[in-house]
Amino acid sequence: MEEKRQGLSFYWKLFKSTFLISLFTFGGGYVMVTLMQRKFVEEYKWFDEDEMLDLIAIATSCPGPIAINASILIGYKMGRVPGAIVTVVGTVIPPMAVVAVISVIYSAIKDNTIVALVLKGMRIGVAAVMVDVVIGMLSTIIKKKSILGIGIFVVAFIAQAFFDVNVILIIIVAAAIGAATMLGGRKNEDGKGAKE
Repeated sequence: MEEKRQGLSFYWKLFKSTFLISLFTFGGGYVMVTLMQRKFVEEYKWFDEDEMLDLIAIATSCPGPIAINASILIGYKMGRVPGAIVTVVGTVIPPMAVVAVISVIYSAIKDNTIVALVLKGMRIGVAAVMVDVVIGMLSTIIKKKSILGIGIFVVAFIAQAFFDVNVILIIIVAAAIGAATMLGGRKNEDGKGAKE
């Protein structure tokens, strides 16, 4: 990866990627993260699936907009501080421009039937993209045959969908389980190493 961090062409590619994803994304950060996954994992192959899932988990857990958090993490991972700055700028410019334009013309379009129908259509598209993300993440967990991962996924879904448990609580519990599992795995490896 180091060679990819050299030169203006890399930073331009990083900026252009996040700018275009941000420009054509409707529906919030989760949709944008999906498009980032497609771009950086499937197309550019800068990350593998596991790395991207880890970055998404961190971006979701941190305070602030998920799209900005994901941009910072991807940019920093690929190009350190300059990469993070480039990806954040690329991510922020399109929504700022759109909000500036909408604030000027809002009173003229707020009651427009065509605009309302277009927004309804976008919501349907966003729902489809989010379902695609969930299926993609679940298939990755199933491929790994991780009983713990599948269990957390199912319990988290049931807790939120049927019992309306706060998402923050679900994230904290899942993070605690993940940390405990990781620490337990390290202790087992240390114990094996000491015996050998």
